[in-house]
Amino acid sequence: MQQALAMTYLWLKAAHVIFVIFWMAGLFLLPRYFVYHQEAEPGSPENAIWTDRERKVLKIILWPALVVVWVLGLALALQIGAFQQGWFHAKLAFVLALTAYQFWLAGYHQALAQGVRKLSGKRLRLLNEIPGMAAAFIVVFVIVKPF
Repeated sequence: MQQALAMTYLWLKAAHVIFVIFWMAGLFLLPRYFVYHQEAEPGSPENAIWTDRERKVLKIILWPALVVVWVLGLALALQIGAFQQGWFHAKLAFVLALTAYQFWLAGYHQALAQGVRKLSGKRLRLLNEIPGMAAAFIVVFVIVKPF
């Protein structure tokens, strides 16, 4: 029985990591699309193409990956009793921040679709570094468990 539970944990962990990779890929891709989208004239056919591409990234990659990452992550945390551990609280804070970042990206997608360009390409390129920085901290918290 204990071996079956251990195997279940490993499968959950593997699936969690796989969907984190999908999620991160989408979080890197969407802001890059925004950089190119901003160069399109509002209301133009090119604007419509970028809007559709962004919608697909959100619908096919980001939203499903976000849900699966959260479900599997919470299941893993429950299995190992992580809710009482400091490293997990730090990781959770960063995952919450990345989740908020995704919601912000979805809102910016809507703004671009309506022809509103609030940020420069340079600012969007800088924002594109957020997921990478967050991922680096999360990996350290999970692997090193500094507290």
